[in-house]
Amino acid sequence: MTSIGFCTAFSHHRASWAAIRVDHVRTSNRKSFKSFSKRHAMVRAEVNFVNAEEAKRLVAEEGYNILDVRDKTQYDRAHIKACYHVPLFVENKDNDLSTIIKRTVHNNFSGLFFGLPFTKLNPDFVRSVKDQFPTESKLLVVCQEGLRSAAASNTLEQEGFQDLSCLTSGLQSVKPGTFDSIGSKELQDAGKAGLVTVQGKISAILGTVLICAFLFITFFPDQAEKLLQMSPVS
Repeated sequence: MTSIGFCTAFSHHRASWAAIRVDHVRTSNRKSFKSFSKRHAMVRAEVNFVNAEEAKRLVAEEGYNILDVRDKTQYDRAHIKACYHVPLFVENKDNDLSTIIKRTVHNNFSGLFFGLPFTKLNPDFVRSVKDQFPTESKLLVVCQEGLRSAAASNTLEQEGFQDLSCLTSGLQSVKPGTFDSIGSKELQDAGKAGLVTVQGKISAILGTVLICAFLFITFFPDQAEKLLQMSPVS
C-alpha cells in the first residue's frame, strides 16, 4: 500500500509538473504571439517613388488612380485628365492678427513674385481622400514640385493606405504629351505665375538699358562725367 501510495503521489507530482510546464509553454507562446503581432502591426507599406514614365505605366497598366494634391490655382492652370483633386493645403482666409500680418508679408513677396496663394494645411484632407477611396486603393500622388505629394503620401500611409506611389520631382518634370491634360498651360508650367513669368522680359529691358548706358559713356564721356558729378540739391 505504501508503494502504491508513493506511486500515486509521485504520479500526481509528475502530472502537476507537466501541467505547469504545458501552461508555461502556452503562456510563453501567447506572449510570443502578442509580441509578433505587435511587431507585425508596426510594419507598414513604403511609398514608391517613380518618374513620369513609370507613373504613366502604373496608370495605364496597373489601374492606379491619380490624386492631385496641389492648391486650386495650380490645378486650374493645368491638371491631368481624369485625376482626382484633394488639396493638401487650402487658402488661409483667417482674420486673426497673426494671420493678417503673415498674409500681408506673403502677398508682398512670395505671392507677388511667384503667384502663390497664402495657404494652410487642409484639415479635411484625409477625410476627403477616404470619402473617395478605400485604403486598399492604388494611388499615384502628384503635385507640382514633389514636396507636397511626398508629405501627402506619408500622411495617407499612416492612415492605412498600403499601395501608394509618388511622382518624383512633381509635374514640373513631366514632358508635354506624357499625360493628357486640361488647362491653359502645360503641366510643367502650372506652377509659374507672378513676376517670374516676365523675368525674361525684365532681363531683356535691363540689358538694353545697360548697353545704352555703356554706349553713352563710350561716345559721350564728357556729358557722362557731368551727369555723374551732378548730385541732388539738399
